[in-house]
Amino acid sequence: MEEILAINGGKPIRETFLSYGRQWIDEEDINSVVEVLKGDYLTTGPYVKAFEEAVANYVGAKYAVAVSNGTAALHMACYAAGISEGDEVLVTAMTFVASANCILYCGGKPVFVDIDPKTYNIDINKIEEKITSKTKAIIPVDFTGQSVDMDRIRKISDKHNLIIIEDAAHAFGSEYKGKKVGTIADMTEFSFHPVKPITTGEGGVVVTNDEELYNKMMLFRTHGITRDSELLSENHGPWYYEQLELGYNYRITDIQCALGLNQMKKIDMFVEKRREIVKKYNEAFNEIDEIVTPFEEEFSNSGWHIYVIKLNLDKLKCSRKEIFEVLIAENIGVNLHYLPVYLHPYYKKLGYEKGLCPEAERLYEEMITLPLFPKMTNEDVKNVIEAVKKVINYYRK
Repeated sequence: MEEILAINGGKPIRETFLSYGRQWIDEEDINSVVEVLKGDYLTTGPYVKAFEEAVANYVGAKYAVAVSNGTAALHMACYAAGISEGDEVLVTAMTFVASANCILYCGGKPVFVDIDPKTYNIDINKIEEKITSKTKAIIPVDFTGQSVDMDRIRKISDKHNLIIIEDAAHAFGSEYKGKKVGTIADMTEFSFHPVKPITTGEGGVVVTNDEELYNKMMLFRTHGITRDSELLSENHGPWYYEQLELGYNYRITDIQCALGLNQMKKIDMFVEKRREIVKKYNEAFNEIDEIVTPFEEEFSNSGWHIYVIKLNLDKLKCSRKEIFEVLIAENIGVNLHYLPVYLHPYYKKLGYEKGLCPEAERLYEEMITLPLFPKMTNEDVKNVIEAVKKVINYYRK
């Protein structure tokens, strides 16, 4: 006998609402922030440098530049890459708007590439057909935390002399061919928003092995200003500085970086807990014909920022919207990642039209993001599984 859905007056699976993502903050995190608040530097102090070094060491990169948020990090990377008016940059359609907005900030034009229907990452087989004489860079996105095949991307970029900016906002702690994501692209961006693998409240970073790119980014995040005597046109004294470029105030604070440093101690545990939850989800949903669980390439070991299921709507007597709404009524905080970027009204005003990336558009109509974060209890995971099964059983044809 089918259970009555909460939206129809039945008892919800949970009494309290379970959000799709949530930060893990403990007493050590709090104490690390308090320590900074009691000290001499709240910003541009020693914790920023220490956090950058910790991130660079963790992923195996030479340099890291931390900034106020992940979008600022992408903007900074596009600037360092020299993106300017008339340049085209390839980017996946299935991503958050920041992956494309950063191109516009620099005067470039986003060129959207469709997704692989299995991985939901950029379809590498469709990249070269989008390359023109104006193409300057490519921004592959590690959607959900699964790495793009970066060796293939590197081969294409080298062939066409393109700069790679890997948008790994979902992939801090993920691995590609046994190594941490963050060393193959010319620049790799990570985000530290509260629902990401670790958090600094808000924050982002770009890692690179290229000293020239590193120096450009260091200037860019602080108004384009330097005190480096080797770069100054003249020197009036120890107080003297000069603005060399039109940069931004994208600085991150010591308060944030102290939190980030303490979070770094837990990153491996966070990632392991996410993987454990994903394993339980996969085991529960793999035998349900109405659901397609995430596919992962052999070369990828995802840290699973988000868990996306795809609905076989031809086997259900309802729309994705109905499934979404009834799960919310069961107190399961589902979400949706993402509306293809070019379908947003702003991008439509720029001339982008529906039909540009059919696979991304099809996925958008069928996908739902389930709750996934390290602090989920076994009961939380069980609730999500029970709710999904309850709803699918109700709407099964």
